[in-house]
Amino acid sequence: MSDSTPGPDTAAGTAPGEMPQDVPQEPSPAGAHEPAGPAPLGVVRTPTGHAEVDARLERLADADHLTADGHVEVYEDVHRGLRASLTALDAGPAPAPVPAPTPSYNNSYNNRS
Repeated sequence: MSDSTPGPDTAAGTAPGEMPQDVPQEPSPAGAHEPAGPAPLGVVRTPTGHAEVDARLERLADADHLTADGHVEVYEDVHRGLRASLTALDAGPAPAPVPAPTPSYNNSYNNRS
């Protein structure tokens, strides 16, 4: 065979040993499929203006670098923090401190008649 005529193992327009683009390749053997690695979801987190809540929401970005089984820990941590922030809002502000009473000065001993 010459180089200009494709042989039985070569599709038209490809070099010998090269796979043509439109020929399906054999699937990989069962069990050899690798799961995709972590990838950012690209979810936009809009700031709330409350520093504590914004810090918790930014913590969600940590999940972008973890595999799916690591997301649970991040989500639970953020949930605990947000719940604590909401609970603190329900409690209201602490009462203002009451000034300590001043001792009264007994002036009866200096009162001479």
